[in-house]
Parts: sequence; structure tokens; C-alpha cells
Amino acid sequence: MAQQAVAHYAISIRLACRAFSISETCYRYQSKLNDDNALIAEQLIELTEENTDWGFGLCFSYLRHVENHVWNHKRVYRIYCELALNLRIKPRRRLKRHAPEPLKEPIRANQVWSLDFMHDQLSDGRKYRLLNVIDDYRREGLAIEAGFSLPTIRVVRTLNQLLEWREKPLVIRCDNGPEFISHEFVRWATEYIQPGKPQQNAYIERYNRTIRYSWLSKHLFDTLDEVQDYATNWLWHYNHERPHQANKGRPPLMAA
Repeated sequence: MAQQAVAHYAISIRLACRAFSISETCYRYQSKLNDDNALIAEQLIELTEENTDWGFGLCFSYLRHVENHVWNHKRVYRIYCELALNLRIKPRRRLKRHAPEPLKEPIRANQVWSLDFMHDQLSDGRKYRLLNVIDDYRREGLAIEAGFSLPTIRVVRTLNQLLEWREKPLVIRCDNGPEFISHEFVRWATEYIQPGKPQQNAYIERYNRTIRYSWLSKHLFDTLDEVQDYATNWLWHYNHERPHQANKGRPPLMAA
């Protein structure tokens, strides 16, 4: 308002500042951070366009821990809001449920692995499945196996392949699916969750959600080979570049 008064009514800066109760220093202030602000805005737009499921937390963690920028989080969040990049969170209806057994948190790597299946379909309507395996300690993705059918023998084969470069886990956590209760699979040190209590397998369930919103629901694949190739590349990105809040904003393989 003071600037408009000086420009349109030809009054002095001193008089305008006194009229609007501001200092002359404030009137003459010029921001020195415009170039950095433009860079922050450009990188935020690029991140959210490429990763539409990322909110401010993941974007800031990526800029801080992967790109190694030292921008203050308040400044980045202000620009994030000015760009209207806030993700709308739909409130969920809360249901009363019986309290399940508490989730057991691992204290070291290769203590607990979690397994679970996901379902989707190709462009021609054929349905396929994904077998996901993670190490619960740092939420590290170990394997994503795609197939039209994933019987117990495929599950065991995937685990044996992991043991070629990983230490055998103390426990494998999974649900009560038919692939996990067969005679071939129960030879492993298996810990089953309570029926109807997926929150006891929360680490893999949260990982499944990340897969679903990061790429599985965004792309329509023509062949199973395309699914497997994309899953393999995404798994490397998840472990090396994607920030994870459980690891204080660092990707799984960068976490201490």
C-alpha cells in the first residue's frame, strides 16, 4: 500500500511509511532468495509430477538426504503450499475393533522378513500376482516376484535365491494364505499372524500400499515381462533413492 501511495500520489517515502506504520527499511527491502526459491519450486514440481503419491514429507526428505540440499523445511513448505501441491487427505471412518496382539519390532537386519501377495491385471484382462518380500528392520525391499500363478514352490524358490546373498532370517512373518501353510513352506521358521488381523503384518501391508500408489495403479502393462522389469527397476529406486519416514527420511540402504 505504501508503494502504491508513493507511485500514484507522488508523496514521499517517509510520509507513506509513517502513514502505514512501517519502517523505511521494510519499504526498501528486496528479497535475495528469489533464485533459490525458483529452484525449490522447480524441483518440487518435478518431484510431485514424477511421484504423484508423494507428500511434503517425502519431497523434503528427498531434497535433504538424496539431493543434499540444506534448505530450511519451513521455507520449502511455504513454497510447497504456494504452489498448491498439498495432497488432500480423505478422512476415514473409524471402526471399533478388538485389540490385536502388538506388532513385534525387529532390532537388527535379517531378524524378521515379511511376505505377502498383491493382485492386478494386464491390458488384455489376464490377472497376475506379485509376491513381495521385505526385511522389516529398515523396510528394505528384498524381492518382487511376478507371475500368473505363484504356488508354494515359487515362494520357496524366491526365498532360496535370496539366501544366496542374504543371511537366513530368524523368522518369516506372513498371513494364513494357502501358499504359506503347505508342507513345503512350514519347514521355514514361520510366524503366522492372527486371522483377520493384517495390522500384525503392518510393515508389508504399508509396503504394498506404496507399490500400489507408486506404480502399479499408474501403469497398464501388456506382458508379464514388462511387469517384472518395471518391478525390478522400481525396487532399486525404492531401496536407494526413495525417502522413508521410518528411517528418519533416508532410503532403506542409506539408513544406519
